[in-house]
Amino acid sequence: MALVPLRLLLDHAAENGYGIPAFNVNNLEQVQSIMEAAHETDSPVILQASRGARTYAGENFLRHLILAAVETYPDIPVVMHQDHGNSPATCFGAAANGFTSVMMDGSLEADAKTPASYDYNVKVTREVVDVAHAIGVSVEGELGCLGSLETGKGEAEDGHGFEGELSKDQLLTDPAEAADFVSKTKVDALAIAIGTSHGAYKFTRKPTGEVLAISRIAEIHKAIPNTHLVMHGSSSVPQEWLEMINKYGGAIPETYGVPVEEIQEGIRNGVRKVNIDTDNRLAFTAAVREAAIADPANFDPRHFNKPARKYMKQVCLDRYRQFWAAGNASKIKQCDINYFASQYAKGVLDPKTAVVAA
Repeated sequence: MALVPLRLLLDHAAENGYGIPAFNVNNLEQVQSIMEAAHETDSPVILQASRGARTYAGENFLRHLILAAVETYPDIPVVMHQDHGNSPATCFGAAANGFTSVMMDGSLEADAKTPASYDYNVKVTREVVDVAHAIGVSVEGELGCLGSLETGKGEAEDGHGFEGELSKDQLLTDPAEAADFVSKTKVDALAIAIGTSHGAYKFTRKPTGEVLAISRIAEIHKAIPNTHLVMHGSSSVPQEWLEMINKYGGAIPETYGVPVEEIQEGIRNGVRKVNIDTDNRLAFTAAVREAAIADPANFDPRHFNKPARKYMKQVCLDRYRQFWAAGNASKIKQCDINYFASQYAKGVLDPKTAVVAA
């Protein structure tokens, strides 16, 4: 079965009340762990790559890793998603290389560092939507800048993230503006800013409503009830991985991620895609450090990669079950981008009239 568009999976998730973890991938072991977990839990899959990942792995290597996943597990619907496209050109390049979904992050300008104006965001996002939808590729947009409500600062990931400090208003998506944005751009999904950030250093303490505005999700969902919401920077930073890393020579300071129960609350209020990267990075690093200490003379890469794959798989198993995606892959009727191109052309998939937030 061919790769499927993101819209197919998010529509099914919305109809059945679950969320889908979207895992960033850079290498073979990440793809294997995600797919093994999806197979065991019968879960739909979103494999996403940042610009940095595409540069690191190489376009052809990365594409064929994902195609191998589709061939190995033909019964599982798989989305290949471009994460944080910094410009229309980046998104068009991804679509040309077989990505079935792209994110146009117009919250920042093309340098991926400077906060953009609202009008700029609308313009570039709509440009991507017009081209992508014509060929059946899904589009995710972003409104509001991803960053910490504690510090007002962002954490760059693969070179993507604002510099300096922003106000609280800039770090929180406005519900009324979200309704206008969706109406003007016709995006399939909207990434929203609620105080999460990239990387392991999200919060210096267990997050409360002061630094993690989960309640804002319900307000946005009320304004755009028919648009799929996306949570970025949503790794939970499991303490057991931090403890293991530090036990075996690491030096990661005290830090906290987004609690699973808070993500579940988001899913109850319209979140359908939940981005996960740091949790797998931590699991990988913990496994490598543990293996290195256990057998210092071993220089076989498989000695490190096998446990890394095992630990990442456990993260994926947990997230599929915790987000209620488990058991849904086999229920989805797979359709490729050609079918979706025809649906977009007919206007069938256009956003319904948004409800103005009270």
